Amino acid sequence: MSNIPETGRTQRVQIRLIVIQVLVFSLLLTLGGRLWYLQIRNGDEYTAEAAGNGVQQVVQPAVRGSILDARGVPLADNETRLVVSASRTELLKMKDDGVGVLTRLADVLDMKAQDVRDKVRLCDSKTPQPCWNGSPYQPIPVTDEATTQQALQIRERAEDFPGITAEPTAVRRYAAPGKAKTAQVLGYLSPVTDEEIQKAQDGPSPYLRSDQVGRSGLERTYDKELRGKAGVTRYEVDNLGRVMGEAENDPAVSGSSVVTSLDARVQAVAEYELAQAMKTVRQETDKITGRKYEADSGAVVVMESKTGRVVSMASQPDYDPNAWVGGISGKEYAKLTSEKSNYPLLNRGIQGQAPAGSIFKVVSASAAVRAGHAFNDLYQCSSSYSLGNQTFANFESKGHGPITLGDALKYSCNTVFYRLGHDEWVRDGGIKPKKDAKDWFYRTARDFGLGSETGIDLPNEVKGRIPDREWKQNFWEANKDAWCKEGKKGGTYVQQIAYENCLEGNQLKAYDSINYAIGQGDVLVTPIQMATAYAAISNGGTLHEPTVGKAVISPDGKSVQEIKPKVSGKLPVDAQTIKDLDKGLRSVVEGGTASWRFGGWPQDKIPMRAKTGTAQVYGKQTTSWFATYTDDYTIVMTISQGGTGSGASGPAVRKIYDALYGLDAEGNQDLKRALLPKPQKALPKIQPDGSIHAPKVKPYDPTPIEPEGQPVEPEEQLPVRPAGQPGLTGSPAATGRQP
Repeated sequence: MSNIPETGRTQRVQIRLIVIQVLVFSLLLTLGGRLWYLQIRNGDEYTAEAAGNGVQQVVQPAVRGSILDARGVPLADNETRLVVSASRTELLKMKDDGVGVLTRLADVLDMKAQDVRDKVRLCDSKTPQPCWNGSPYQPIPVTDEATTQQALQIRERAEDFPGITAEPTAVRRYAAPGKAKTAQVLGYLSPVTDEEIQKAQDGPSPYLRSDQVGRSGLERTYDKELRGKAGVTRYEVDNLGRVMGEAENDPAVSGSSVVTSLDARVQAVAEYELAQAMKTVRQETDKITGRKYEADSGAVVVMESKTGRVVSMASQPDYDPNAWVGGISGKEYAKLTSEKSNYPLLNRGIQGQAPAGSIFKVVSASAAVRAGHAFNDLYQCSSSYSLGNQTFANFESKGHGPITLGDALKYSCNTVFYRLGHDEWVRDGGIKPKKDAKDWFYRTARDFGLGSETGIDLPNEVKGRIPDREWKQNFWEANKDAWCKEGKKGGTYVQQIAYENCLEGNQLKAYDSINYAIGQGDVLVTPIQMATAYAAISNGGTLHEPTVGKAVISPDGKSVQEIKPKVSGKLPVDAQTIKDLDKGLRSVVEGGTASWRFGGWPQDKIPMRAKTGTAQVYGKQTTSWFATYTDDYTIVMTISQGGTGSGASGPAVRKIYDALYGLDAEGNQDLKRALLPKPQKALPKIQPDGSIHAPKVKPYDPTPIEPEGQPVEPEEQLPVRPAGQPGLTGSPAATGRQP
């Protein structure tokens, strides 16, 4: 038992409690003072410092996927280059807005100072190329062709080049295997714009500021698959830019590869032969005008007849798509977009429009059968056809007497189709159509897929035009005010046409249907449309949506998404009519207007069918058309202001077929020389590491295949404008004429 009194123990406990209370109060007072100091006394300072802390992200661009041909040959891929870039944000912090830095940079890169400054200025409606149309907050490439020595100078003298970087970067490369540029089909890239990012604000943006975006061709159609996903690492940084820690890391995912149905070897042949055909025809004289043919543009489409897959598509004039890589120069941009160079960015395979001429006659023959005219009945192929006091003549007024529709195709007889077109116009009620007017000629063209997009997986395809009654009415309503204002009875040619159209431009006249029946007048078609139609005749009547993409393969090669051919419809005639058309088109090769271009062709082994076409365009020289097919392939070529179908386009088409099948001038086949005797069905073989083995492509070596002797071109049945009736042939849209 303790000897300490109870009162003493109580006092000691009280003292301890008091001490503890004092200590707690002191701590609370100290804490309160500190809080007052931080939040009140120095609150603004620490608020500013906190605001300076944030998250910065570093973007690692994804490697864009490759575009491959059907055998795995790269048409577009990537290569590592030394890219010199400028940060516009850093340059604008300088007193001279970075002019001094850019001037020193120009000296190192052996460039003009003005050219460097132009590279980093922003594009707007008043600023010509070169300029930067991407985000102003990302590094702007100045050149992607820096040498190692130039890059070292920039990095070693960093104090002289603030805001300038020189880094190895994967950049797009358009490989042109075998010299096949494939320019308009592949398309090109350019930086994402602020407007594009702004449009995606409502949802998760598909773009980062560093992204390159496909602007045309396959690069645009399959941009999402090719682009991949950029890697983003987010860092917490203070107001001085010092890294305080890593907040998040999303690794980059490479883009998928797109395998196409194109064959680089065939593409090289098609490009060369189209260009050569145009070059050759420019040396020839137009018999009508007495001047050299201009042959200012052209296109060729090679398609698998049974699937609609495009094996080759060439367009002239063409260009080097590598011009866009690293930023296009002002000189090159002006060249690609100028009228003088005839707009090489246009893919004339899907965007070139012209009257079809006689290759349209397969449509008219089909329309005649639908209207009740038997294919093998006899129709008068006279030297001319009269309508009132107007005369529509055959070429050089040559007639063949009573012939079948098959022979009308063989000899390309215009007057047979003039009569049929006129008869159906009368039957439908003429200028005052019946309520139940059948309009077989116009309906059949639309059922062949003309006047609408084919659905090909390339952007900006045009529809062409079928000038039926509805189109006539709509066109008149859109233009009548201008016609009435400009028109004058008995005035100049243009004024007289405007006057007539002001009064009755909405009426489908007899001469409209007469010219339409041979693919003239206001008809407009594209090469891809005609290739699709002729391929359907070849395969028994199935219309396909043409495709260039064949499969999408993931970066690791484990996922393969095949792009299957799509059926868009059937030809509007029965199987017997298709057989009759096929027989007629075969006769064109065996004794008709295309026979002189297929001397020695092995018809018993590889049956060839063809149709020549020579379309008149008001104010221009004639447009050459040549439509052909075998059981395997359909080839359509056109040359604007190139003369006759077989004369201008025939030799080139023959040489493309010779290369495909490995044929010599006598029709002997050597499969070792054949590029693609049968369509490529299998996809390229994927290696275990996900890569695709690419065979080498040798440049095309053209071999003369002209038959012995000098072939003589048969007479092509050209339409002739009737006397006293101006402007009955040709296309207002194609010529610029106001009808």
